[in-house]
Parts: sequence; C-alpha cells; structure tokens
Amino acid sequence: MPSEPSKTFYLETFGCQMNVHDSEKVIGTLKQQGYRQVETVEAADLILYNTCSIRDKAEQKVFHRLADYKKLRAQGKTFGVLGCVAQQEGEKIFERAPHVSLVCGSASYRNLPAMLIQIGAGKSRVTGLDDRETDECFETEFTARSNPHRGYITIIEGCDKFCAYCVVPFTRGKERSRTSDSVLSEARQMADLGYTEIQLLGQNVNSYKDPAGKRSFSELLAAVAEVPGIRRVRFTTSHPRDFGRDIVEAIDSVPSLCNHVHLPVQSGSRRVLEAMQRLYTREQYLERIAWIKAAKRDISITTDVIVGFPGETEAEFAETLALMDVVEYDGIFGFKYSPRPNTPALQLEDIIPDSEKTRRLAVLQEKQRQIQKRRNDRHLNEICEVMVEGRNETRKQWVGRTSQNKVLNFSAAQDANPELGGYLFVRATASFPNSLLGEMVV
Repeated sequence: MPSEPSKTFYLETFGCQMNVHDSEKVIGTLKQQGYRQVETVEAADLILYNTCSIRDKAEQKVFHRLADYKKLRAQGKTFGVLGCVAQQEGEKIFERAPHVSLVCGSASYRNLPAMLIQIGAGKSRVTGLDDRETDECFETEFTARSNPHRGYITIIEGCDKFCAYCVVPFTRGKERSRTSDSVLSEARQMADLGYTEIQLLGQNVNSYKDPAGKRSFSELLAAVAEVPGIRRVRFTTSHPRDFGRDIVEAIDSVPSLCNHVHLPVQSGSRRVLEAMQRLYTREQYLERIAWIKAAKRDISITTDVIVGFPGETEAEFAETLALMDVVEYDGIFGFKYSPRPNTPALQLEDIIPDSEKTRRLAVLQEKQRQIQKRRNDRHLNEICEVMVEGRNETRKQWVGRTSQNKVLNFSAAQDANPELGGYLFVRATASFPNSLLGEMVV
C-alpha cells in the first residue's frame, strides 16, 4: 500500500533574530506534524510568511509578497501570515489579502498544529491572536536549527517597556521568562548535538527574571557559558535600563562569554530620549558605557540609533553625533523614524521631511564608517581566535568571526583545510570599516 504523500510548506522570514529563531521552531513543529519543507513557493502546499512590523517598509514587503503570489490560490495552495504583522493587523489581513487563510501571532505558535487541522477540515479562515496577558512561551523540542554550529535560545519573550515608537509590546505581548533550568537543559542538549556557540535572545534579554527565582540574568549567562562543549555565548538585545555592572563582571570572569555588548541608545539627546519613553537619560546610558569600558577585557560595543524622531532638532541630532565620539561604537544599526500603529509617537507631530531624515541617516552612517575604520585599525597585527563561518570562493578567502563579533576574512595555506564551525587563530593584516583581513596562523 503506497504511503500518503507528505504535505509541503514554504516559509519566508522577515526581521530580527527572534523571528529567525521563531521560524526554526515553527519549521520543527511542522515537520513533526508530517510536513516537508521545500525551497520554492510553487512547490509548496502551505505558504507561510513570518513577518516583522518594526518598520513600515518591512510590513509592506510582506503584503507585496502576498500580492505577487495570490494567483497560486487557484492551485489549491494555502497562505498564512505569522508573527508581528499578523498580531498587529489581525483579521484585517483577510481584507487586504483575501487569499490568506491563516493569521497567527507569535504568542500563538503553540496552537499551529490545531489551526492547520481546522484548515484541512475545510475552514477557510483561522486566526490565532493572543492578548498582552498571555503567560505562555513557545517552547518546543522539535526546533529545526538552520546553523549546525551556532544556535539560538529564547530566554524571554515580549516587552513591557512601551517605547513611544515601538510596536513590539503590542505584537509580542508582556514580558515572560523561561525558567533558568529549562534554558540550561536546552543548552546542554545543544552541546550534546555538537553546537559550540549559543546566542541567548529576548526583546530585552537582560530584563530576564527567572520564574523559579534561582538565577539572575548574569548568573544564567555564566551558567550557560560553563556548559561543557560550549565555546562561545552571546546575548541580544539588552535594554540600558536593566543593564547592570554584574553583566560586565560576568563577561570579565567567564572567558566563553563573548566580549561584545549590543546596547541600543536610539538618541544622544536627553529630551528626545524622554519623548521616546526610553526610561533612561543620556547620562545614565554613558554610565553603563563607562562600566563596559572599565572592564579587564576589551569589550566591543554596538548600538541602534533612530534619526528624525518627531521633534528632533538639528541640535539634538548633533548630540547623537557627539555621543558617537564619546562611545566610539564598533557598529551601529541606524534607521529613519517610521510611524507604527498603536504607538504613542503617533500623537506627536512628525514634521521632519523624509529627505531630511535621509540626510541625517547618511551623516550618521558616514561618521560611523570613519569611527569603525579607526576601531578596526587597533587590531592590526593582533592574533584573534575566529569561528570559521564560510568560504568566499570569489576571493579565495575563508570567513571567520571573532568573539567581539567582528568579521575577519582570512587566507590559509593551500594544504590547510579549515573546518566550518571550527576555531583557529588568525593574524589581522588589514582593516576596513566593516571587516578585518588576515592570515591563518599555523
């Protein structure tokens, strides 16, 4: 008797590392339900888009993608929208894209199998939308990890900070942490499977509070880093309000904790920070930077900056540029302010023209490019340990990443064969704004 053909699915992910890891968990869940992942929309029975709504551009990209493929509905394909746009727009998605059958927010992924059964039984539209009060985390033993050497572990979901520009508290719900024991159990499982690098994730990862009361965030960091077999532990994204000295002390005392901190500032202006409802002042942020710079280890610092927030004056933008001179970031993710639904900033008059926002972003990026070149120059002739991530055949170079999260492209002797996911030492011989160049040390 022939076996029943497997159901196929295609999943495209938009947005942050949280979304990437959510997709890994969704993929694993679907495979456990008998689905087979395929590489093209055309080959799939079920087409899913895991969405991001942090900026309008990312949201519109999803609806463009849905419009491009609506003709495939006639072939019996099922379309679903997952993630932040799904939670934000809810059933309005059915109005904008009538060929969509499934709308599911990230806090409802645990219900996906049941929702797909409803669709299979003939229900044309199914929604999974949680309010902010859910206490559920999406944990699954079926996570399909896309990288065989580096893996993600979500330790806290949701956000309680309500920054004026940010839709995340409305799309991902309230902050809810996993127990530290469950996190450590997953870390040990990953180590047993051969993973050597773990990245702990959360919208505000350092706002973590162990429901069992066993470990603080810094204690959990150290405990994961001490799991046998784990060589590197990273974490993102930290909120300055909850960033304590104990995090720096943990990095100093545990070598396998990567010496890199991503600490979003968003603006260098005290007034703009208050208008953004960021819950800290410029002075408090710089105090945390001083803790990091006083560490025994050389800790790289990266950040996020928004330009053109409603009411930001040229002088206030200049305060952000001045803060960059003080901190000397190793990397910046810069964005133009984008109005988002349900956010308090919608009540502010947004009179800064897009052309001016574009100009400010270009000024910020050029300034940071110069800072990064100076920062990377410091590593010339330094011998760095890298994790080998890939091979650039065009340039005949290997791609590695340092503990400081810097890309170090390097050459190796012809008879050398660096192993992907392996660790080796490279001498930096040249520097560029976004990377280092070097030679493998034999």
